[in-house]
Amino acid sequence: MAERPLAGRTVIDLTTALSGPYATLLLAGLGARVIKVENPLTGGDSSRNNAPYLGAGGLTPARREDDDMSVSMLLRGRGKQSVTLNLKHPKARDVLAGLVRVSDIMIDNYSAGVMERLGIGHDWAGAINPRIVCTSISGFGAQGGPGSGKAMDTIIQALSGVMMTAGAPGEPPVRFGLPVGDLVAPLYAVIGTLAAVLRADATGRGQHVDVSMLGALTSLVACEPFDAYEKLGLPMRTGTTVPRLAPFGTFPAADGWFALCGPTDAFARGLFAAMGRDDLAADPRFASRDARVANAGELHELVGSWAADLPLASVLGLLTRHGVPAAEVREPGDAVRDPLVLEREEVVPLAHPRHGRRADLYGSGVPIRFSASETAFDRPAPGLGEHNTEVYGGLLGYSDDELKALAGEGVI
Repeated sequence: MAERPLAGRTVIDLTTALSGPYATLLLAGLGARVIKVENPLTGGDSSRNNAPYLGAGGLTPARREDDDMSVSMLLRGRGKQSVTLNLKHPKARDVLAGLVRVSDIMIDNYSAGVMERLGIGHDWAGAINPRIVCTSISGFGAQGGPGSGKAMDTIIQALSGVMMTAGAPGEPPVRFGLPVGDLVAPLYAVIGTLAAVLRADATGRGQHVDVSMLGALTSLVACEPFDAYEKLGLPMRTGTTVPRLAPFGTFPAADGWFALCGPTDAFARGLFAAMGRDDLAADPRFASRDARVANAGELHELVGSWAADLPLASVLGLLTRHGVPAAEVREPGDAVRDPLVLEREEVVPLAHPRHGRRADLYGSGVPIRFSASETAFDRPAPGLGEHNTEVYGGLLGYSDDELKALAGEGVI
């Protein structure tokens, strides 16, 4: 069996909800041992209480049995071990210090300043293990943000400007259906963490990696030159089409929607042939790329009128036959069942740790393929504190009596 890229690395996971757990999920899928530290007083990761739930009776909107598990946790907890630790207890730092000594990475997604107030920030961890990389994902970064400094994905979407890049001019702001702030920040966190680990391997010194949700998402907004568009009077919000590129956008057929990307002369000629309108290739309004952009509204109306009464399959067949990039706009449920992404394990089936696949559910895999390594989630999502004995006893050497005493005092 091929070795996984991060085999032999150990991660202390102090995260909860989505942004942090997604980062540690990716590290687990890449082969790291991820030890998820959860608060026993609050029921652990907040995702454990997210409806819906999966159990022996299948999928339910509310928890009915003790071992029913949130689908959110089924997805985000895969490949991880769970231990309990009350970080506010005076004795918790000694237990956490044991984990720090044997780990390469510690990740949190607390609000700015929380790790320092708990006395477990990078300065503390680095004094115990100079090689450790401590990564923090927060709403606004280590310096904190406005108000309470707390951030939810919708707040980050609002502040980043991304809500005003979707929809048409004059429409209300559009919240992306995916929690993009929560999902983009962990990608940068993983990149930064692995870069810092490589540096630690070379120098023997770890460091603090600081990623903000606002910065991560706003940096993507800045990848598109919206400033330039605004200065030139070009619309920043263009609805289902992109008039800065033409023909380009999404259009309705008789029984569904399709996406079309044909900004080059060759693609445009293919579109006109598919429409049975070869004459449009010589029309001065559409004969060149700049002309098509200048007359994008008219061009997109022609495309929409042509496709409106045709079956989607016919539209896609014609466009494909003439070499035009086009695709069906899928429902999410259909997209995650695409045989190609399932074969490549970019999406994988979800199962309950005790009851197996009681519902037809899928979750994200690791969408990276290696020629000489593999990725996978061997462990199902853990129960709260399921690995206390294995980690605290087996890895750190605590005796059964010591573990019972720590549990009795509310430390674990």
